Formats: sequence, C-alpha cells, structure tokens
Amino acid sequence: MSRSFLLDLAYDSIKEVLETREFIDKAEIIERYPILQEKIPMSLKIFVDDELQGTYADNADHTLLQNIILGAKIAAFGDKEPLKVSEFLKAEIEISLHTPEGIISHRA
Repeated sequence: MSRSFLLDLAYDSIKEVLETREFIDKAEIIERYPILQEKIPMSLKIFVDDELQGTYADNADHTLLQNIILGAKIAAFGDKEPLKVSEFLKAEIEISLHTPEGIISHRA
C-alpha cells in the first residue's frame, strides 16, 4: 500500500537533511496541490519501533507545506537525539490535521 502524499513529503524532508541536499520543489508542489498553501493546525510525530522519537505541532502559523517540511525536520533532529539513518529506515510518521470537521490522521 502506498503512503499519502503528505507522509511522502515528510519522509522526503528528512531525507533532504540526511542526504545534505535539497530536492523538494516547493513551487511545483504548490502548483499541483494548492491546498498546501492553507494554514491548517497540524501535528507530526515520528515513531521508531513504536516508541515516540520526536514531535512537532503548529497552530497554523505557517502554511501546511511549510509545516510538514519544517515539522518533519524538527521532529527528526530537534527534539531528542537526532534520528540516525538506521532509525529513519524503520521509522513511521504520523501527521494529524486539525480541521473544522475534525482531526484527520495518517500514519505510515
């Protein structure tokens, strides 16, 4: 089963740090998914072996695109010990969007 685009974006954000190169084309993403320009409260969690490794939460101060990219990097490298490559390979990311209709959450 494939992951959602938002989860792929979070994984790619971490990969940018691990590979020390930028490859996420934000302009192309916004063109394809204009909703990512919206400011939606969200949270992001990283789990390794079902243990919480790092977290990030935002009350819609940034766009959803900015939050996912920034949030993944902060959760992976800013909370506790930086995420190691071996941990990244088995990590699961959970993104929760706090919409007026309720919370939408994905984890993979």
